[in-house]
Amino acid sequence: GGYLFASGRAGERFAVRNSGASVVVEGCGSNGCEYMTGGVAVILGRIGANFGAGMTGGMAYIYDPAGKAEDFINMESLVTCAIGHAHWEDQLKTLVAAHAHETGSRLAQRILANWDSERANFLQVCPKEMLVHLPHPLSDEAVKVPAE
Repeated sequence: GGYLFASGRAGERFAVRNSGASVVVEGCGSNGCEYMTGGVAVILGRIGANFGAGMTGGMAYIYDPAGKAEDFINMESLVTCAIGHAHWEDQLKTLVAAHAHETGSRLAQRILANWDSERANFLQVCPKEMLVHLPHPLSDEAVKVPAE
């Protein structure tokens, strides 16, 4: 449990086996969130190869304005999507705001100042096996009932 806010890039194997902490960094090396079972990881920057390998729990958000993060994610057991539900957007924005407050991060401050456009630059990463256990769907589209 607990929180980690680091205004800088983490090395390889960041948040490996995280089981409950909420963490925010501004990039990470290879194997980030490997074997993660719980908690929340926010990466405000580039990730290295094999991100999320063996991840079975928790949630990750990657700030990806260049649209290249999926090339580095181990998609074997994960799904990715844009932020599509108010619950997850609130979780993300709250952590980015706490990161800005705790570290003085200019990047986090810029993202928050332009939230309406910047939120679209985040990629949400969720383990497939968690989908049935989530307190809210990943997107509002998943809860809409088709018109008859």
